[in-house]
Amino acid sequence: MSIMTTGQAIVKFLDNQYVSFDGVENKFVEGIFTIFGHGIVCGLGQALDENPGSLKVFQGKNEQGMAHAATSFAKQNNRRKIIACSSSIGPGAANMITAAATATVNNIPLLLFPADAFGTRQPDPVLQQFEQSYSLAVTTNDAYKPVCRYWDRITRPEQVMSALMNAMRTLTDTANCGAVCIALCQDVEGESYDFPDSFFVKRVHKITRITPDAEEIADIAEIIANAKKPLLIAGGGVRYSEAGEAVEAFAEKFNIPFAETQSGKSAVLSSHPYNLGGVGVTGNLAANTIAKEADVIIGVGTRFSDFTTGSKSLFREDVKVVTINTDRFDAYKLDAVKCVADAKKAVCALYEALEAKGYKAPWTTEIADAKAAWDEEMKRLAAYSYGEGFEPLIKARYEETIPEFLKLYGSALTQTQALAYIRANIAPDAIAVAAAGSLPGCMQRMWTTDARYTYNMEYGYSCMGYEIAGALGSKLAEPDREVYAFCGDGSYLMLHSELVTSIQEGKKINVLLFDNAGFGCINNLQMSNGIGNLATEFRKRDENGNLLGDILPIDFAMCAAGYGCKTYRVRTMEDLAFALEDAKKQTVSTLLDIKVLPKTMTDGYGAWWHVGIASTSGKPSVRNAYNEKEKNLSKARKY
Repeated sequence: MSIMTTGQAIVKFLDNQYVSFDGVENKFVEGIFTIFGHGIVCGLGQALDENPGSLKVFQGKNEQGMAHAATSFAKQNNRRKIIACSSSIGPGAANMITAAATATVNNIPLLLFPADAFGTRQPDPVLQQFEQSYSLAVTTNDAYKPVCRYWDRITRPEQVMSALMNAMRTLTDTANCGAVCIALCQDVEGESYDFPDSFFVKRVHKITRITPDAEEIADIAEIIANAKKPLLIAGGGVRYSEAGEAVEAFAEKFNIPFAETQSGKSAVLSSHPYNLGGVGVTGNLAANTIAKEADVIIGVGTRFSDFTTGSKSLFREDVKVVTINTDRFDAYKLDAVKCVADAKKAVCALYEALEAKGYKAPWTTEIADAKAAWDEEMKRLAAYSYGEGFEPLIKARYEETIPEFLKLYGSALTQTQALAYIRANIAPDAIAVAAAGSLPGCMQRMWTTDARYTYNMEYGYSCMGYEIAGALGSKLAEPDREVYAFCGDGSYLMLHSELVTSIQEGKKINVLLFDNAGFGCINNLQMSNGIGNLATEFRKRDENGNLLGDILPIDFAMCAAGYGCKTYRVRTMEDLAFALEDAKKQTVSTLLDIKVLPKTMTDGYGAWWHVGIASTSGKPSVRNAYNEKEKNLSKARKY
């Protein structure tokens, strides 16, 4: 037996947790991110100060940001290593809720220790305590319940034992991992208990592959064997199962093309002859063309978000869907015939079943033709520039914003031109991190990945502010690789605090900041649905009191230089070429302030997205948008 505080027990327990996957054993908890406040510093903080063991303590700058970094760290380690996060009570705890939701939606393990009110209630309300008159048991941390896979509150020291065991169960669950919240009553953190020594022994949590059921494999094999035009969609489950090679071999053997979701991208190689690229609302011409023709969809490790399915309108009305997923909930989607199993094991079992049937999909030249058409479009996007005959890819409001932007910055760079150049001129194994705005669409279409696990796109929650923190997390996971954060000016302004942490830690990241003077993606959505230009561009208030004045001139390079970054102002392709090359030579984090013409991102390629449009309006443009929505909705699947 060992007498120690609750905080000390947590530290000692975390330091002795390991995971094993395919026989390879790794230490599970790398360390703890924290921003100390009165609710955590004297309890868990004291334990980390006295004896952190081999756990590394990281100092965050914003609680949400540090938790995003921890999420990205876990993702880049394919969910086999984590950094826990601790915060003070109240605002500090509330700041991590967004990150908890982001991790849970994406099925990434994230362990959170927010401080809580006093278990004794003696000082209630303690500083930053949130009180509800109908129940003194309710605190800020109850807000975690809807966005976590496991939630607990420690009001007695001995409770921490069952709580931590359940945390490990959840964090290593291939089907239902996500955020875990263990709220720590701040007085209980410092209370002592005689813990059994057995609680602190080394534990190896085996992350096992779920073996496919023979009947379920037979069911989906029968459907595929009768398919004339099957299409496989590779999701995040392919990445975490490390099933990319198995999917590629499956495609080659049975002449079945495959497409990628945002989470599945880089699990399979872009150059593979059967890889059509991104599919859905942010998908490309090749994948969406084939998706519309497919009579059988084989979903492997995907949750079929509305962006993947085009709000259930992308596929044929008579399409049959089969799924492979460790999560039974996702496996049942789209009324699918399911196989609840590990992606790699199931794909291999399905390979054997179809081989026994002598099956080969009767696709002829369609796959090559679709890829060739997209290759031509990629060339056009890479060469897309401002000049004579210039026609914007996104037409909404371009007559006003583009001339004003040109006058303000003198930059005629287009977003697609810049992205194509960046992809061609950074290392093939560099890690790209992004999350929100127009960049995820451009990158799912245009970004090629021929080194596995080099695309860290958070698009399950599309959380603005993930990008820079996520880049830090990826760099902590793989310090020998170059890491690039792709973000818009909107996301940068929302959350870039961990850029300072990257400098503090000596972990160089490269921020590619695409400044198009506002929330360009949502401005496009707004204007294309008949709505006026309202609060989506970064403009001063005009003489009429509206946010339609001059564009705000912002020097992001100056901002980041003040933090200690090496910065570059990019206005031309020559500027971009110099900055990219010079950034490679730096040992400190860099920021490229890239002014890109508004409305020059990719658009369309045949997928529809269902958004709520006003059914009653005095504006003809809104009425037209509503009628168009109703027309598309009538063609979409209802469930």
